[in-house]
Amino acid sequence: MSAIDIASPLSVGPVQIRNRVVLAPMSGVTDLPFRQLAMRFGAGLVVTEMVASRELVQDAAESWSRLKHAGLKPHMVQLAGREAYWLAEAAKIAAGNGADIIDINMGCPAKKVIGGYAGSALMREPDHALSLIEATVKAVDVPVTLKMRLGWDEKSINAPDIARRAEETGIKLVTIHGRTRMQFYEGKADWDAIRAVRDAVSIPLIANGDVETAEDVTDILRRSGADAVMVGRGCQGRPWHAGVLAGGAGPAASEIADIAVEHYHAMLEFYGADVGIRHSRKHLGWYLDRHAPGFDKARIMTSKDAGEVATLLRSALSEASQYLQQTQEAA
Repeated sequence: MSAIDIASPLSVGPVQIRNRVVLAPMSGVTDLPFRQLAMRFGAGLVVTEMVASRELVQDAAESWSRLKHAGLKPHMVQLAGREAYWLAEAAKIAAGNGADIIDINMGCPAKKVIGGYAGSALMREPDHALSLIEATVKAVDVPVTLKMRLGWDEKSINAPDIARRAEETGIKLVTIHGRTRMQFYEGKADWDAIRAVRDAVSIPLIANGDVETAEDVTDILRRSGADAVMVGRGCQGRPWHAGVLAGGAGPAASEIADIAVEHYHAMLEFYGADVGIRHSRKHLGWYLDRHAPGFDKARIMTSKDAGEVATLLRSALSEASQYLQQTQEAA
């Protein structure tokens, strides 16, 4: 098999994505402001935070907030649920509100999600899971995709069989995180184990789990046989990173302060000041941990004054950039 050109387009049914590096859906992280930055810096595709299907159909404000795309194309919406009716109806709503691709979540390991027998809990019930997939595929004309883990635990590695059956129902792409649910995010993702899914399906395959560097991208594609990669936690504190892995240049160190402050203001606008300040703190912490290690974050993480936070953030990241430049010049 020849090496994958990571910068080349990939087709998901009739929808084409511009390169082979996809930003993973992460609840509480990949909201609209984050996705807008990732797309601007060259991610091939971005995915919404997980949208609870029943809550969307029942008009919950948070679900509608997660559905927003502000013109980002392609618009990929991830849905979660365990009842065919709610998933199908939610898929119709998403497609009617601009979704180009619908993704079904069968990979989330969070206790809150599996407690409702959704997410990766569905991998314990393959027949039921396939009934949900079939209902969703039949409900919409846009491509439907599937994201899951290797299995519930090491004794039940059933991703290859589920993927094969999902393809038969009309799924157009499958994404595999190289861990079981019981592993959560512990240990190292098993990139070699993903190849069994590659051998089971002919549709495009995305490999996910512990992708941080360009070398990781090359290695996971070679070992898994996948057509593309999905990057999640490696993008925290650097929303441009998926684009960098796809071959983009990324920002200069001197530009990071501007990007972080822009991101902060975008979150305030999206959520409103009070909620935006709280929601942004994890992002600000990631920016500082990556780009200004050792900085005392206490004031930034507790202040309720948006102007003060922006000023302190810019100062910390600018000083770190200047120090890095001086160190490089001295060397």
